[in-house]
Amino acid sequence: QVQLVESGGGLVQAGDSLRLSCAASGGTFSSYAIGWFRQAPGKERSFVAVISRSGVVSTHADSVKGRFTISRDNAKNTASLQMNSLRPEDTAVYYCAAANMYYGTRVGNYDYWGQGTQVTVSS
Repeated sequence: QVQLVESGGGLVQAGDSLRLSCAASGGTFSSYAIGWFRQAPGKERSFVAVISRSGVVSTHADSVKGRFTISRDNAKNTASLQMNSLRPEDTAVYYCAAANMYYGTRVGNYDYWGQGTQVTVSS
């Protein structure tokens, strides 16, 4: 079983950048696909990005493509989400998640979740 802890959220202005980190412990990190999701107030949790176990393959939601980049370092048991050109609509709690069997974009594909980190983008 893997435990995930996100960090790096904060309050920024539109156009700024943030880098979120996800630290994993208690499992074999390289055996999980890692995804990032976000949830704004009153909305459902939505897919942001996913990266394969090896880190070779990644997929980003259309809403963040070209602005956000997911990455991972299996030697350090960490994953990151680099967020550039932030917009007010990116405001949400961001979660990292680990999937044992799937490389997916759905919440149900993931087995383990972190507690989330708040990102607030002011206009």
